[in-house]
Amino acid sequence: MLNETVRTYLKQNPQYKTREETDVFFPYASSFSYVGMLDDMARFIQDNQLKETEAWKAFVQQFRTDVDTAANAWRGEYWGKMMRGACITYQYTRDAHLYDILADTVLDMLTTQDDLGRYSTYSVEGEFNGWDLWSRKYVLLGFLHFHEICTDPVLREKVLESAKRHLDYIIEKIGNGAGQKKITQTSDIWGGVNSSSILEPVMRMYNATGKESYLTFAAYIVQEGGAASGNIFQMAYENERMPYAYPVVKAYEMMSCFEGLLEYYRVTKIEKWKTAAINYAKGIIKTDVTVAGSCGCTHELLDHSAMTQTLTSYRGRMQETCVTVTWMKLCMQLLCLTGDIVFAEEIEKSIFNALYGSINTMKSPHNGGLMFDSYSPLLKYHRGMAIGGLQTLNGIYFYGCCAAIGAAGTGFAPQFTLQSTKNGLVMNTYAAGKIHTVSPQNQSVLLNVETEYPVEDTVKITLSMQQEETFELLLRIPAFAKSAEVLVNGYAGQAVPGSYCSLHRTFKDGDVIELRFCVAAQIIPAQPNPEDPDSEKHIAIKRGALVLARDAQVTDDVGQVLHYQNNIYLKKINSVNLTTQCQYIVSTDQGDATIMIDYASAGKTWDKNSEMECWFPIAEY
Repeated sequence: MLNETVRTYLKQNPQYKTREETDVFFPYASSFSYVGMLDDMARFIQDNQLKETEAWKAFVQQFRTDVDTAANAWRGEYWGKMMRGACITYQYTRDAHLYDILADTVLDMLTTQDDLGRYSTYSVEGEFNGWDLWSRKYVLLGFLHFHEICTDPVLREKVLESAKRHLDYIIEKIGNGAGQKKITQTSDIWGGVNSSSILEPVMRMYNATGKESYLTFAAYIVQEGGAASGNIFQMAYENERMPYAYPVVKAYEMMSCFEGLLEYYRVTKIEKWKTAAINYAKGIIKTDVTVAGSCGCTHELLDHSAMTQTLTSYRGRMQETCVTVTWMKLCMQLLCLTGDIVFAEEIEKSIFNALYGSINTMKSPHNGGLMFDSYSPLLKYHRGMAIGGLQTLNGIYFYGCCAAIGAAGTGFAPQFTLQSTKNGLVMNTYAAGKIHTVSPQNQSVLLNVETEYPVEDTVKITLSMQQEETFELLLRIPAFAKSAEVLVNGYAGQAVPGSYCSLHRTFKDGDVIELRFCVAAQIIPAQPNPEDPDSEKHIAIKRGALVLARDAQVTDDVGQVLHYQNNIYLKKINSVNLTTQCQYIVSTDQGDATIMIDYASAGKTWDKNSEMECWFPIAEY
């Protein structure tokens, strides 16, 4: 049975109340005290972005105007999008200063609701066009995520009541009734999938309030099919084409629609919609996830990215950070719902490569000084190439869509490591530090984790607990491991890579669990592409969870042909020139040798002096 701490959390946050009935894994049952990359990135973004009060003021100010009306723009998305990420980050760091900043901006935002109940950066005359409904979706999500962390019952209720007025106005105006506008006609952009993605917060509002009109509106959105050009939900259920072949291929917005479809399934239990979401995600895994764990190599579009990622003409805008984070979030939904390890593998790939690679750790002005890059190169190129979703605010400030979404990824990453199950606990990835959690019998358990994962291949977990207790501990054995060994108090057993190792036993204070992974260089050949025969003359190299890259700051070999036939050898070395997670001398069976670093650290001067690549041209033999 699910432990009382998790059940209480679900009860206190009714937007999640149906999950006990449907899900396999459950988040947010623990507190974490980590050291290393997962902690560093979450706190870097918290301290350098989320505590920037001028940004919050600028975001709120947009709602006191109709600034987006004329150009059908999206300034209205920034507040809710970054509020969601900030609240997720707070759930990890529990930083009191951050909470105060968020409470202040929520109070400021509440003053912008008009007499009709609207939060919009569009005029009444120009509303429900362009990105208006999309931005209103983010207002709902921002309020719902703050509602989840809010400690003031009066403010908590005020936020929910305000959100209800906001949604009630939308439902009055959108639908198939007389004088209403169809949801797929509220935007002429990407077939209206941006508007249809409001399905997720609508369902969360239904769970939080029990208002039947919200469930009715959600059913209407699903019935409309997500896009004017075709029913994407039905296409996913039928599974006769891959997502890149849908009539709409805007990756981020479509993924958001399927997040909403999963929330709809959790309430209605209509199995076809669960099947549809799984089919959609597994189709993306098959054809559209890049080696770095993002999607979309034609800027933000699904385009059979597994194949197009090595097109030699594709060196510019690709792998949008908005797509990376939303892909992680969709995979997390499916991991919780199914317990299928494939989704954990995808999340880890995205975190340690595409997500962390996008963070502007030097606060470089080359990408406008924003904390996240919008795009990440794979072939020889540099970071900071453009600011996606750029809008000026108040004439002097500017922001971008990827900068606003990134914190949802960095805040979520450390919390992905450990979850609860109905029979115990599950560890999805590994980080050094302490985890305070609870057992199925609601006993406090401390997990002390010693590891340098993903750079190194051993993990040691020591349990501290008051009483013996029998429960199950699931440990993810990464698919990249050639073999793996799990030891409990020194007694060894084999584990299968690409699966969860189940330890169902009576645990006691002082128990020690050790994991040992056998890891070698993994060579990934490019997929053949008829549009560009040269594109398949590339390989990528991974070492465990990390994609390796060449960087102009540490080697002159960027862009040079790698003479390779069958084997690659890695020799770890100390850091040269740059602060990195790892550096290797990479040698080939044809006598070439070059220095490579982890992809997330590469290109971090954000200019052409630090060109980078993780697909390497190879010679033919």
